[in-house]
Formats: sequence, C-alpha cells, structure tokens
Amino acid sequence: MRARSARGRAAGLLLGFAADRLLGDPERWHPVAGFGRLGRSVESRLYADSRARGVAHTAILVGGAVAVGLLAEAGARALVEGPDDCRRGGPIAARSARLAGSRAAETLVVAAATWLVLGGRSLEREAVAVHALLEAGDVPAARVQVRRLIGRDTDELDASEIARGVIESVAENTADAVVGPLVWGAVAGVPGLLGYRAINTLDAMVGHHNARYERYGWASARLDDLATWPPARVVGLATLAVAPGRAREAWRAWRRDAAGHPSPNAGVAESVFAGILGIRLGGTNRYYGSRVEHRAIMGDGRAASPGDIAGAVRLARRIDLAALAGAAALAAVVTGSRR
Repeated sequence: MRARSARGRAAGLLLGFAADRLLGDPERWHPVAGFGRLGRSVESRLYADSRARGVAHTAILVGGAVAVGLLAEAGARALVEGPDDCRRGGPIAARSARLAGSRAAETLVVAAATWLVLGGRSLEREAVAVHALLEAGDVPAARVQVRRLIGRDTDELDASEIARGVIESVAENTADAVVGPLVWGAVAGVPGLLGYRAINTLDAMVGHHNARYERYGWASARLDDLATWPPARVVGLATLAVAPGRAREAWRAWRRDAAGHPSPNAGVAESVFAGILGIRLGGTNRYYGSRVEHRAIMGDGRAASPGDIAGAVRLARRIDLAALAGAAALAAVVTGSRR
C-alpha cells in the first residue's frame, strides 16, 4: 500500500507541474486569490499593533490551509485503503479495479493541489512580457508592466534597473513559487503544498517592515523565512548543478554575498543567479512612500541588461526541472519510509 502511495504522490507532483507549465494559473476563481481575500477579512477583525495578534492571524490561516489539505488527503486515502475486504481478499478483478481507481484518485488530488500552488508559468510569462517591451524600446510601458513583479517605485527606472528587478524577482520566486511547493509537497503531501503556499502568501501580504506590519506581520515573515530556508538552498545547489560552467562563480557569490541580503533566503537565490549570469544584482531600491533601501551587491559582473532576462528565465526553467526530479524522488523515499 505504501508503494502505491509513494507512486501517487510522486506522479501527482509531476502531473501538477506539467499542468502549471501548460496552463499557468487559472484566469478566474483562483483559490490563492480567494485565500488572500480571506486573509484580509481575518486581518480586519484581528488587527492590532501586536505580535500576539499577528501570531493568531498566521495560525488561523495557515492552520486552516493545512486542515483543508488533510481533509483532501483523507478523502483520497479512504479510496486508496478501501474497505477491509480489499486487504483480506475478494475477487481479484474487483480488487484490481478498486486499487487502480484509488491510485488515480490520490494522484489527481496531489496533482490538483500542485497545479494550484505553483506559479512558475505565470512568473515566466510576466518576465517575458517585460523583456519584450524593453527589447522594443518601450521603457515607459516596461515600467508599468514590471510592477506586476516588484513592489518598488518604478517611475524613474531605466532599462538596466528594470531588468535587475525582473531577474531578482525570477530568482526569488523560483524558490518561493516553484521549488518551495515542490519540496514541501514531497515531504508532506497536500497539507505541505497548501500550507506552504499559505505561509508564502501571508508573508507577501503582511510580512513588511512598515508602521502597520512591523509587529503584526512578524510571525508570518519569520514563518516564511523558516519554511523557505530548505527550498532556497535547493535552488542554490540546483543552480550549481544545471550550470556547471559557471558554478565556481555562483558558489563564490553565494558564500560571499548572500548573507548581506535582508532575506536569508532571497539572498541565496539572487547571488547564484548573479554568478551564473555574470551580472550584478542588488543595490539601491526606492519604494513608494519615499522609503529607500540599500541592498548588498550580489555578484562581480556588469550591470544587468534587458537581454539577461531571457537568460534568467532559461536558468529558472532548468532549476525547476531539476527540483521536480528531486521532489519526485524525495516523495517516493518519504512515503516509502512510513511503512
């Protein structure tokens, strides 16, 4: 039975990844958007300038997402295990048909959850859209388009700074939106997939250093740092593996520069991307509301250019595939070890 469960989870991750690559995010009624609205509703009732209230906010929403995942798996597991006569005997044809159907049900529930939480195809689509505008010389339009990827003030950015913002977003979100869900899906199945996406979404919503969220968003930000710590290192290692020609430069940038980033995880992804692409990332970021942030420089190369966006997208795609293979293997090991 465990072998079937192992195959079901691994196959579900593979199918869900394929669905994301082919279809991208649902255009309407996306569950993550619904989760965001629910999060705002909970915030409107709980908010206070208090860490304790923020902990409650995070616990309610992440716990709810994990509970939904547990219920979804329980339904699939009921089909997988079947009634007792499935184990003790019965007509061979009937047992075989039941097991085939139950395995498909388990695979499909994992695949559906994987598709809904992955964001690799949408990330690539947004990056390519900005690249096309820059290649056409339409910097004003690119300044507007890039706001879908970065939260900084884009009104005065030149083509190089726009490209830098896109590449940093691709690097960070390769860990957050692709590798993170795959890792936690392999380890914890549907609850891991939904729980991790809930954590990551809450961090994007309330995990900010500003007057409103410095205390209230503390729990969401720290939980996201913890949950993304393993996937970010997977991104770092996978980058070295898929681009061996510049692995030494990427490793040097990782060891030297990653710790200077405000995020313990984004720094890993951005530094290895900078090393592989032979460019510099980081620097001064200006945000709406006159906030200015001076970030450590990642890498030793030249300033980013619009053409580097295509290279970053190709690199992210290779990392995604390497992480998928590793996650499928990990899922088989994790589920098989629970006999």
